[in-house]
Amino acid sequence: MSVEEEVMRLPKVEKLRLMEALWSDLTSIGDGFESPSWHEAALHETEGRYKSGEEQRVDWAEAKRRLRSHS
Repeated sequence: MSVEEEVMRLPKVEKLRLMEALWSDLTSIGDGFESPSWHEAALHETEGRYKSGEEQRVDWAEAKRRLRSHS
């Protein structure tokens, strides 16, 4: 069984503990990870749309709702 399959079988509370442990490990790495070059360009594009009024802030709950409605 793959690791992904094993994780999918875990209870929700164990998945959350695993996610927290993974996040803690990933954030402790420091500068060992670089975002892809397109990411900075995408952030600048979004910032430009926000400053010009084309883009609006959305709280996290609303963002999740919108993302889930597109899947």
